[in-house]
Amino acid sequence: MAAALHLLEEQSFSALSLREVTREAGIVPAAFYRHFDSMEALGLVLIDESFRALRDMLRGARAGKLDPSRVIESTVDILIAGVNERREHWRFIGRERNSGVTVLRYAIRTEIRLITSELAIDLTRFPGLNDWSAEDLNILSSLFVNAMILIAEAIEDSADAASLEEIRRTAVKQLRLIIVGIAGWHSEP
Repeated sequence: MAAALHLLEEQSFSALSLREVTREAGIVPAAFYRHFDSMEALGLVLIDESFRALRDMLRGARAGKLDPSRVIESTVDILIAGVNERREHWRFIGRERNSGVTVLRYAIRTEIRLITSELAIDLTRFPGLNDWSAEDLNILSSLFVNAMILIAEAIEDSADAASLEEIRRTAVKQLRLIIVGIAGWHSEP
């Protein structure tokens, strides 16, 4: 998996060959099949591993790593740390999310829907949101998740501390704008 992620820094999954992966991993091509049924199976495991890291990061935020007086800023800081820790995973997800192998795109969309649904459930714990309709909570969750994905992709592309700080500043503003919209919305259960 590490060999594939390393190779994916420069190319899409659809351009990756089994021979390249096995050469990078230092194994013969036949040994690949002891671990994976196909290249698509490798891609699905990479997606699972990448989203597991994201889910762990989100669980940590829910488990109290967020500063309650700075929820937005803490969320962005956790995201920046998570992306910086696992850039190769974010690069892979960002590249494969909208192009490449169909089964991988579908798997990524499924993972994003699961995270969105989990966030919708979490949002019911906030005062004023517990009486929102399920549809409105899912739409709100989708706004947050999509914003965070775009922010993560920008972080992954950042070249220096100054650009990272600009991304952080913009991300905080984007999330605050979503929050402002919440205050003006009247959900009908």
